[in-house]
Amino acid sequence: MPSIIEQLEQFVKDDPGDPFSKYALALEYQKVNVHKALTLFNTLLVEHENYVPTYYHLGKLYQQEGDPEMAVRTFDKGIEVARRANDHKTLKELQSARESLLFDN
Repeated sequence: MPSIIEQLEQFVKDDPGDPFSKYALALEYQKVNVHKALTLFNTLLVEHENYVPTYYHLGKLYQQEGDPEMAVRTFDKGIEVARRANDHKTLKELQSARESLLFDN
């Protein structure tokens, strides 16, 4: 039976234009290969700039990896995209993550 990562890689291969499959794959890679996760999240931002959930998780990953400047930049861009999309829930999550990061540093 294929692993979750193998299944998601197949989904991406089958439908490379679907942002959710790449997003889900990046989340799984976050657990085992941070570099691969960063690459996938950044590819998502290039290919699907308006896919709002990416910004939160990429920002948190930068924070976890000790790069608060990139985390803040990612949160800021995500806040802008969430506002344009009228995605109030994600907007609040991004604002909270940004404030928490700035307050903690």
